[in-house]
Amino acid sequence: MLRKIIKINEEKCNGCSACANACHEGAIEMINGKAVLTREDYCDGLGDCLPACPMDAISFEVRETKPYNEAAVKESKKQKSTLPCGCPSVHAKVLNNAECNLSVSKVPSRLCQWPCQIKLLPENAPYFEGSNLLIAADCTAFAYGNFHEDFMKNHITLIGCPKLDNIDYTEKLTRIIATNDIKSVKIVRMEVPCCTGLENAVKRALQSSGKFIPWQVIIITTDGKIIT
Repeated sequence: MLRKIIKINEEKCNGCSACANACHEGAIEMINGKAVLTREDYCDGLGDCLPACPMDAISFEVRETKPYNEAAVKESKKQKSTLPCGCPSVHAKVLNNAECNLSVSKVPSRLCQWPCQIKLLPENAPYFEGSNLLIAADCTAFAYGNFHEDFMKNHITLIGCPKLDNIDYTEKLTRIIATNDIKSVKIVRMEVPCCTGLENAVKRALQSSGKFIPWQVIIITTDGKIIT
Protein backbone atom coordinates (compact mmCIF):
# COMPACT_ATOMS: atom_id res chain seq x y z
CA MET A 1 0.00 0.00 0.00
CA LEU A 2 1.04 3.63 -0.46
CA ARG A 3 1.65 5.35 2.87
CA LYS A 4 3.92 7.70 4.81
CA ILE A 5 6.97 6.10 6.38
CA ILE A 6 10.32 7.26 7.73
CA LYS A 7 13.52 7.33 5.70
CA ILE A 8 16.98 7.16 7.31
CA ASN A 9 19.98 8.79 5.63
CA GLU A 10 22.80 6.36 6.43
CA GLU A 11 25.52 8.87 5.52
CA LYS A 12 24.24 11.39 8.07
CA CYS A 13 23.65 8.81 10.81
CA ASN A 14 26.30 8.97 13.56
CA GLY A 15 25.19 5.79 15.30
CA CYS A 16 23.99 7.45 18.50
CA SER A 17 20.91 5.13 18.67
CA ALA A 18 18.66 7.99 19.89
CA CYS A 19 16.10 7.21 17.18
CA ALA A 20 16.02 3.51 18.05
CA ASN A 21 15.40 4.40 21.70
CA ALA A 22 12.67 6.88 20.71
CA CYS A 23 10.84 4.43 18.44
CA HIS A 24 8.08 2.97 20.62
CA GLU A 25 7.22 0.37 17.98
CA GLY A 26 10.70 -1.16 17.72
CA ALA A 27 10.91 -0.55 13.98
CA ILE A 28 14.50 0.77 14.11
CA GLU A 29 17.57 -1.26 15.04
CA MET A 30 21.28 -0.47 15.20
CA ILE A 31 23.23 -2.53 12.65
CA ASN A 32 26.99 -2.07 12.19
CA GLY A 33 26.82 1.25 13.98
CA LYS A 34 23.99 2.67 11.87
CA ALA A 35 20.25 3.08 12.42
CA VAL A 36 18.23 0.85 10.10
CA LEU A 37 14.47 0.63 9.58
CA THR A 38 14.29 -3.16 9.86
CA ARG A 39 10.52 -3.55 10.22
CA GLU A 40 8.59 -1.29 7.87
CA ASP A 41 5.33 -2.85 9.07
CA TYR A 42 6.20 -1.67 12.61
CA CYS A 43 6.61 1.98 11.53
CA ASP A 44 3.39 3.90 12.18
CA GLY A 45 4.58 6.95 10.24
CA LEU A 46 4.11 9.32 13.19
CA GLY A 47 7.82 10.10 13.44
CA ASP A 48 8.60 9.97 17.16
CA CYS A 49 12.18 9.27 16.07
CA LEU A 50 12.59 12.50 14.06
CA PRO A 51 13.13 14.99 16.90
CA ALA A 52 15.43 12.53 18.67
CA CYS A 53 17.95 12.51 15.81
CA PRO A 54 20.76 15.05 16.41
CA MET A 55 22.05 14.69 12.83
CA ASP A 56 18.78 15.40 10.99
CA ALA A 57 19.22 12.02 9.32
CA ILE A 58 15.53 11.03 9.39
CA SER A 59 12.75 12.31 7.18
CA PHE A 60 9.35 11.23 5.89
CA GLU A 61 8.61 9.80 2.50
CA VAL A 62 5.47 8.40 0.85
CA ARG A 63 5.99 5.10 -0.94
CA GLU A 64 4.73 1.60 -1.46
CA THR A 65 5.32 -0.51 1.63
CA LYS A 66 3.64 -2.95 3.97
CA PRO A 67 0.71 -1.64 6.02
CA TYR A 68 1.28 -0.78 9.67
CA ASN A 69 0.81 -3.99 11.66
CA GLU A 70 -0.44 -2.84 15.07
CA ALA A 71 -1.13 -6.38 16.25
CA ALA A 72 2.45 -7.47 15.51
CA VAL A 73 3.81 -4.41 17.33
CA LYS A 74 1.73 -5.18 20.42
CA GLU A 75 2.85 -8.80 20.40
CA SER A 76 6.49 -7.76 20.06
CA LYS A 77 6.14 -5.37 23.01
CA LYS A 78 4.49 -8.10 25.04
CA GLN A 79 7.33 -10.53 24.38
CA LYS A 80 9.97 -7.94 25.25
CA SER A 81 8.21 -7.07 28.49
CA THR A 82 8.45 -10.69 29.63
CA LEU A 83 12.21 -10.87 29.18
CA PRO A 84 14.16 -10.82 32.47
CA CYS A 85 16.56 -8.12 31.33
CA GLY A 86 15.59 -6.39 28.08
CA CYS A 87 18.16 -4.41 26.12
CA PRO A 88 21.63 -4.85 27.70
CA SER A 89 22.43 -1.17 27.16
CA VAL A 90 19.74 0.00 29.58
CA HIS A 91 19.64 -2.87 32.09
CA ALA A 92 20.65 -1.44 35.46
CA LYS A 93 23.04 -3.60 37.45
CA VAL A 94 25.72 -3.36 40.12
CA LEU A 95 29.18 -4.36 38.92
CA ASN A 96 31.55 -6.39 41.08
CA ASN A 97 34.68 -4.34 40.44
CA ALA A 98 37.20 -3.54 43.12
CA GLU A 99 36.43 -0.45 44.90
CA CYS A 100 34.27 -1.53 43.13
CA ASN A 101 36.13 -4.64 43.96
CA LEU A 102 37.54 -7.08 41.44
CA SER A 103 38.52 -6.96 37.82
CA VAL A 104 39.83 -9.53 35.37
CA SER A 105 42.05 -6.95 33.71
CA LYS A 106 45.57 -6.04 34.92
CA VAL A 107 44.40 -2.50 35.63
CA PRO A 108 41.24 -2.72 37.77
CA SER A 109 38.08 -1.06 36.57
CA ARG A 110 36.41 1.28 39.04
CA LEU A 111 33.04 1.31 37.27
CA CYS A 112 30.51 0.38 39.95
CA GLN A 113 27.29 0.21 37.93
CA TRP A 114 25.73 -0.12 34.47
CA PRO A 115 24.59 1.79 32.50
CA CYS A 116 26.65 4.95 32.90
CA GLN A 117 25.37 7.18 30.08
CA ILE A 118 23.13 9.89 31.52
CA LYS A 119 20.57 9.29 28.77
CA LEU A 120 20.27 5.60 29.67
CA LEU A 121 20.49 5.70 33.46
CA PRO A 122 17.34 4.88 35.43
CA GLU A 123 16.38 7.71 37.75
CA ASN A 124 15.93 5.39 40.72
CA ALA A 125 18.33 2.49 41.22
CA PRO A 126 19.67 0.89 44.40
CA TYR A 127 23.23 1.97 43.66
CA PHE A 128 22.26 5.65 43.99
CA GLU A 129 21.43 5.33 47.69
CA GLY A 130 24.20 6.79 49.86
CA SER A 131 26.40 7.31 46.79
CA ASN A 132 28.94 9.86 45.70
CA LEU A 133 28.22 10.90 42.12
CA LEU A 134 30.84 11.48 39.46
CA ILE A 135 29.27 13.38 36.56
CA ALA A 136 31.84 13.50 33.78
CA ALA A 137 32.13 14.62 30.19
CA ASP A 138 32.70 11.73 27.78
CA CYS A 139 36.17 12.88 26.70
CA THR A 140 37.66 13.22 30.18
CA ALA A 141 38.41 9.51 30.59
CA PHE A 142 40.39 9.53 27.34
CA ALA A 143 42.29 12.72 28.08
CA TYR A 144 43.22 11.86 31.69
CA GLY A 145 45.16 8.61 31.95
CA ASN A 146 44.43 7.69 35.57
CA PHE A 147 40.74 8.51 35.37
CA HIS A 148 39.43 5.30 36.95
CA GLU A 149 41.65 5.46 40.00
CA ASP A 150 41.59 9.21 40.62
CA PHE A 151 37.93 9.96 39.88
CA MET A 152 35.74 6.87 39.44
CA LYS A 153 36.88 4.94 42.50
CA ASN A 154 34.07 4.73 45.09
CA HIS A 155 31.76 6.80 42.89
CA ILE A 156 28.69 6.13 40.80
CA THR A 157 29.68 7.34 37.34
CA LEU A 158 27.41 9.33 35.02
CA ILE A 159 28.82 10.40 31.65
CA GLY A 160 27.50 12.50 28.82
CA CYS A 161 28.16 15.17 26.23
CA PRO A 162 25.43 17.81 25.86
CA LYS A 163 26.83 18.88 22.50
CA LEU A 164 26.68 15.43 20.90
CA ASP A 165 23.52 14.33 22.72
CA ASN A 166 21.95 17.68 21.89
CA ILE A 167 19.88 17.63 25.09
CA ASP A 168 19.75 19.43 28.42
CA TYR A 169 20.44 16.98 31.25
CA THR A 170 19.08 19.32 33.94
CA GLU A 171 15.65 17.76 34.47
CA LYS A 172 16.88 14.17 34.65
CA LEU A 173 19.77 15.03 36.94
CA THR A 174 17.41 17.01 39.17
CA ARG A 175 15.19 13.97 39.58
CA ILE A 176 18.15 11.68 40.30
CA ILE A 177 19.52 14.03 42.96
CA ALA A 178 16.14 14.91 44.47
CA THR A 179 14.79 11.36 44.79
CA ASN A 180 17.94 9.56 45.95
CA ASP A 181 20.26 9.84 48.95
CA ILE A 182 23.23 11.46 47.21
CA LYS A 183 26.17 12.31 49.47
CA SER A 184 28.31 14.40 47.11
CA VAL A 185 28.68 15.39 43.47
CA LYS A 186 31.94 15.70 41.55
CA ILE A 187 31.85 17.26 38.09
CA VAL A 188 34.76 16.46 35.77
CA ARG A 189 34.76 18.29 32.44
CA MET A 190 37.10 19.24 29.65
CA GLU A 191 38.50 22.75 29.24
CA VAL A 192 36.64 23.18 25.92
CA PRO A 193 33.72 25.67 25.97
CA CYS A 194 31.03 23.14 25.05
CA CYS A 195 31.68 21.30 28.33
CA THR A 196 30.22 24.23 30.25
CA GLY A 197 26.82 22.83 29.22
CA LEU A 198 27.40 19.77 31.40
CA GLU A 199 28.68 21.80 34.33
CA ASN A 200 25.76 24.22 34.16
CA ALA A 201 23.22 21.40 33.93
CA VAL A 202 24.59 19.84 37.12
CA LYS A 203 24.61 23.18 38.94
CA ARG A 204 20.99 23.84 37.94
CA ALA A 205 20.03 20.33 39.02
CA LEU A 206 21.65 20.77 42.42
CA GLN A 207 19.83 24.05 42.91
CA SER A 208 16.48 22.68 41.72
CA SER A 209 16.73 19.56 43.89
CA GLY A 210 16.24 21.61 47.03
CA LYS A 211 19.10 19.77 48.73
CA PHE A 212 22.40 21.03 50.10
CA ILE A 213 24.99 18.61 48.73
CA PRO A 214 28.77 19.18 48.63
CA TRP A 215 30.01 19.53 45.05
CA GLN A 216 33.15 20.39 43.15
CA VAL A 217 34.27 20.98 39.57
CA ILE A 218 37.49 19.61 38.09
CA ILE A 219 38.64 20.71 34.64
CA ILE A 220 40.87 18.57 32.42
CA THR A 221 43.00 20.05 29.64
CA THR A 222 43.14 18.41 26.23
CA ASP A 223 46.66 17.18 27.03
CA GLY A 224 45.52 15.49 30.23
CA LYS A 225 46.37 18.00 32.95
CA ILE A 226 44.12 19.14 35.79
CA ILE A 227 43.20 22.80 36.18
CA THR A 228 40.85 24.07 38.88
